[in-house]
Amino acid sequence: MKDRWEERTQMPLLVLAVAFGVAYAVPIVAPGAAPWVHRLCTHLEWAVWAAFAVDYLVRLVLAPARWAFVRSHPLDLLAVLLPMVQPLRLLRVVSTLLLVGRRARMAPQITLTTYVAGAVVGLMMFGSLAVLHVERDAPNGNIKTLGDAVWWSFTTMTTVGYGDHAPTTGLGRVLAVGLMLSGIALLGVVTANIAAWFISRFERDDAVERRQTELLEALTREVRELRAEVARLSPAPEAPAPASGPVTAPASGPVIAPASGPIPAPDGAPGVPAPIAPRS
Repeated sequence: MKDRWEERTQMPLLVLAVAFGVAYAVPIVAPGAAPWVHRLCTHLEWAVWAAFAVDYLVRLVLAPARWAFVRSHPLDLLAVLLPMVQPLRLLRVVSTLLLVGRRARMAPQITLTTYVAGAVVGLMMFGSLAVLHVERDAPNGNIKTLGDAVWWSFTTMTTVGYGDHAPTTGLGRVLAVGLMLSGIALLGVVTANIAAWFISRFERDDAVERRQTELLEALTREVRELRAEVARLSPAPEAPAPASGPVTAPASGPVIAPASGPIPAPDGAPGVPAPIAPRS
């Protein structure tokens, strides 16, 4: 039930937050507007805060563990109670910003980059309007126009602090401290987000390279196994057999018996008498 309620009220509450920003900006940007315009903007601011307060109470009732819900949402409770303790427009701004930021973080369709960008623009806008509202009528103040206020908010959030514009009232300095702390926190989130993006990119590239290396090693092992299997299944080479065919006897011919008588000797040597056959 609680998740369904949060999902259904997400967009209407964001629209009310935009209406609150318009209602807060009109009396500051146009201080000479008709009185009924100022009254309408004030009523609209209270109505938006009441809507967020009702949203908090409904979520508290629908939560399965109410005390755990209160402990896990301290900023929401503080944002609901602040305007009731002291009905200042600045407190209504702070409480509404806290409630809007909490609901925006719960929206699954809002990425971190979108949330940080929206937070930067919202803080700069509301910081400029708030300091202009506080410092415009200050005797020694030097923030008199909306342009001066925007420039001061930008240099304060980025912690540059040129010093050409600075709040002189106590409430203006409180705003400056809050804006500086918020700017430092948001810059830290942006830096961490960029670093995480680079790290994830490098890890993804390393993962691809490791995967390719593993595939090459697996392919090499398979080739070795195939070679070993082919060598095991191949027959051993045999010695060549002798050539087969009929055996031919040496060419035959008449045997000539030696003539009887003395064997002629070479020239100039005495003849050798022939052997005498024995008598029978």
